[in-house]
Amino acid sequence: MPEIIEHIELRYQEGNSDKVYRAAVEKSGPGYVVNFAYGRRGSNLNTGTKTEAPLPLQAATQVYRKLIGSKLAKGYKICAAGGGERAITVTAKQDSGLRPQLLNAITEDEVAALINDDLWCCQEKYDGERMLIQRTAIGLFKAANRKGVNVPVPKHVQDALKAVKGPWVIDGEIVGEKFYAFDLLESGIGDYRSLNYIRRCLDLKNGFGDIESRYFEVAPTVFYGSAKKGFIYGLKTANKEGVVFKKLDAPWNEGRPNSGGSALKLKFWASCSCLVLNVNRDRRSVTVALGDKPMGNVTIPPNHDVPSQGDVVEVRYLYVNGNEGSLYQPVYLGVRKDVNPEECTLEFQNIKYKAA
Repeated sequence: MPEIIEHIELRYQEGNSDKVYRAAVEKSGPGYVVNFAYGRRGSNLNTGTKTEAPLPLQAATQVYRKLIGSKLAKGYKICAAGGGERAITVTAKQDSGLRPQLLNAITEDEVAALINDDLWCCQEKYDGERMLIQRTAIGLFKAANRKGVNVPVPKHVQDALKAVKGPWVIDGEIVGEKFYAFDLLESGIGDYRSLNYIRRCLDLKNGFGDIESRYFEVAPTVFYGSAKKGFIYGLKTANKEGVVFKKLDAPWNEGRPNSGGSALKLKFWASCSCLVLNVNRDRRSVTVALGDKPMGNVTIPPNHDVPSQGDVVEVRYLYVNGNEGSLYQPVYLGVRKDVNPEECTLEFQNIKYKAA
């Protein structure tokens, strides 16, 4: 049995989720490693390590503290700890109280009906990180990520939005340094969530559409069949990620419905969140996995830092060739801080397989 210096067990319970995450600093040869295990409580846990090689104790402890902090920020609670638990000083980020509306995916076969139905509009599906931004009546800016946890609002985005007095809440996606707004949830008039999307969309454009900044834009919205068809063709030609369809007479609803919904997404390329299994530094690539299944190597572009072992990364691909296949033509998109390692499985990621 390895000598365990410190260990901790965290638990996450929300809705149908009941997950456990364990981490430990363990003696390994001349140094120390940080190992972890995660999965649904009561089931067999997936295992991994955050250290490629044994580290000095202080360095391993820093990795351990950072790991615990990232989990507490995502809503996990400390269930049990041992060893140096009294030295744990990381603080969980507060829940913002804001939750996004999450979209179910559709297939190409379902698109024609939505294009021809004038009750549905469409927008670009942006390839970034979800962010809800709130401005209070006294001018304070707050933001929440996909998990509803508080995150900082980039200063350049704040500067772009200062002209619009609060209170308000907008929903959108931040891509690089630019924020794209696509929904209005609150304004000085009141709560917009029960209003239909056409009203929310128009008031968003009226309130925020005149902002002139390279860091902010109201997402273009396209109506009617011929315009939607041309818009989607343009997105595909530009190799964009996909398109979102929204029903004009539908109110806003928190979370993701079990099926269907009043907002749907179509991805032109498939993408999935994977765990970094190994770092191949001599080739500037990483081996990624879903659950315990390796899914191939992904080259890291020069404009991205090489992620660490155990990180969750987003990878775009064309398809997987059969049950034993790897990601075909994978493209590295970046680290995902808003996705838990437990979600990186074949079942959860809804993998796109090559058509027979």
